[in-house]
Amino acid sequence: MSYFSDLGLAEPILHALASKGYTDPTPIQRQSIPALLEGRDLLGIAQTGTGKTAAFALPSLHRLAADMKPRKPASCRMLVLSPTRELAAQIAENIAAYAKNLRLVVDCVFGGVPVGKQARRLVPGVDILVATPGRLLDLIDQRALTLGRVEIFVLDEADQMMDLGFIHALRRVANLLPKERQSLFFSATMPKAIADLGKQFINNPVRVEVTPQASTAERVEQFVTFVNQAEKQALLTLRIRALLADGKLDRALVFTRTKHGADRVVRHLSAASISARAIHGNKSQAQRTAALDAFRQGSCPILVATDIAARGIDVSGVSHVFNFELPNVAEQYVHRIGRTARAGADGEAISFCAPDEKPYLKDIEKLTGIKLMPLPLPEGFLAEAAKLPAVSRQPDEAERDARRDDRDARGRFGDRGGNRGGGQGRGGQGHGGQGRGGEGRGAGANPNRRDDRSPGGRAQGVDGRPRDANPRKVDDRGSERGPVGNPARAERGDAPQGDKPRTFRPRGGGAPGVGQHRNKVRRAV
Repeated sequence: MSYFSDLGLAEPILHALASKGYTDPTPIQRQSIPALLEGRDLLGIAQTGTGKTAAFALPSLHRLAADMKPRKPASCRMLVLSPTRELAAQIAENIAAYAKNLRLVVDCVFGGVPVGKQARRLVPGVDILVATPGRLLDLIDQRALTLGRVEIFVLDEADQMMDLGFIHALRRVANLLPKERQSLFFSATMPKAIADLGKQFINNPVRVEVTPQASTAERVEQFVTFVNQAEKQALLTLRIRALLADGKLDRALVFTRTKHGADRVVRHLSAASISARAIHGNKSQAQRTAALDAFRQGSCPILVATDIAARGIDVSGVSHVFNFELPNVAEQYVHRIGRTARAGADGEAISFCAPDEKPYLKDIEKLTGIKLMPLPLPEGFLAEAAKLPAVSRQPDEAERDARRDDRDARGRFGDRGGNRGGGQGRGGQGHGGQGRGGEGRGAGANPNRRDDRSPGGRAQGVDGRPRDANPRKVDDRGSERGPVGNPARAERGDAPQGDKPRTFRPRGGGAPGVGQHRNKVRRAV
């Protein structure tokens, strides 16, 4: 079976694939599609970029189209769960493209935007729904959605779901799904905890493993430069400047462990006249979308991201990946460098290793079975570093552009005027005042307010994670502390007795306003 036409897919689907230029299935597609067309459950071990979206979407679309049924209010026939907003949006976009010649309705729901519009779209029902766990349970608790008619269930990036503390939300979803269904379970790795989670969803599955769990992209050249932490920023700026001048860099992803670290990297690059944007949990959904669009279109060649925010970034033409800080979880390194060398292209991964990060490097080399090639500092590094411009703490042009994009895009996302009426604050004005980082959003644009509540009624961060699940305990902080502190807090109803949610108390008392909002606006990634 070398072509999609050999797999028995419906003609409208084959036409959609041909229009996208797809003719030859990837290994995971060749192994998965025949079993899924037979209605079997599937356990897939595959990383992002292996073609797994088409592997589960194509046979599912074939089955749904072959048995067309009238849509029922507030329901769906196929449900796909994704850990992050960007990945959910990407999956929905791909499924819609494959289904463009079919009479099937595809929708996508996630946090960060008002829940009301999403609930209204679900009133007549949809055929395929892609969702993040938190927003899915929001809609279920508001009786805007029921899972009783789900025929096909897909859980994507299960390992990332676990890392983000969604375990209790997933268990609740499992109890709401009908027993008679087809289930597909995908994960990049399969430790015992993930395998145990899979047993709650899949029954006698076909197992598909297309690459070794710790494999790295074969066409990626991997380098490491040993450098002091304080010199990393100058090194990154000089490396990127030289690659851009030589025309060797098309697009580059820069990974940091913390959100504030990502912003610092952008400030330094911008000061050196290098166009860069950041994507992480402290950015609004409009800012994240604008940054990703600029990166895809090539107007901004450098995207700085945290590990969690980068999940779902599938952009062609990424020539370089920079590990500004080595991940403290070796598997994350595999995910990071997998963003380059796609579709047969070559790529480079350059890691900066400070003395205290050498244990991380050792873990990475042990996991991948590859020793990274040493890359010396550029000639005359210290002298060139001293010539770099100083960086002001004031918002730079890139940050001002991002904020302007945020204001312009709010109308598109329905944020203007907000969920609670307070409008859009500036400089700490308006109801709710100024959030952390000085973005100047009032309560009207704050996705953590009323419409983004968790099933238990507590406000959430991104995609179902509670605000009191301290983001400093995730990889996004660097974290020796490990993943989310207490994932049981993902839903108040699932918290064990005695595990009371933390209450934010602003100093000085007084009416709700700037002080309280500044404490309450802290987000998870």
